[in-house]
Amino acid sequence: MMDIETCLKKLGYVGVLDFATVDEDGAPQVRNISAIHYEGTTLYFLTARGKPFARQLKADGRIQILGYTKYKETIRLSGRTVEVPEEEQIKWRDVIYAEQPYLENVYPGETKNIDTMFMLKDYTIEYFCLSTRPITREYFAVGNAEIRKKGYCISEDCIGCGTCQGVCPQGCIEEGSPFVIHENHCLQCGNCFENCPVEAIRRY
Repeated sequence: MMDIETCLKKLGYVGVLDFATVDEDGAPQVRNISAIHYEGTTLYFLTARGKPFARQLKADGRIQILGYTKYKETIRLSGRTVEVPEEEQIKWRDVIYAEQPYLENVYPGETKNIDTMFMLKDYTIEYFCLSTRPITREYFAVGNAEIRKKGYCISEDCIGCGTCQGVCPQGCIEEGSPFVIHENHCLQCGNCFENCPVEAIRRY
């Protein structure tokens, strides 16, 4: 079983993570970030105030952070960032610079004053591992975040024909009345949904 602490440790080992935001035109924007500090379950990270990344975070705040390990594990954080209070900006910036010495080459001396710190405190984690059989999928909520269900479920309209069970690539559907999808092993591929003869399978 996975947990929040282990997910964050694994992201720390990955080091460079993908940070995704949405720009003013609604287009997705992704960049690689390594200037990250983990303080308990809170993530601190920095960028320069003049960059589009900082403007997108200030305007909207929504973000997804993704890391992928050599063990075929995807760990995705989804939440809303806030800018670190002004009185704490230098404190957390200095922590990151101490942990990531290369930053002194990027913003030497006083030029680092262009940096601004953001933090992510309330977010969900999706852990997805392709190296197990069946696959493993788990969700966690951090802070005040709430988990929104994804994937599929089988309704009471199920006639027990077993079609869904036969087409599931991970064998994660159990016979019953109705049949049951084990969500922690579900690929969310939709094969059961497309093949159900009575449309008893619903998207969340």
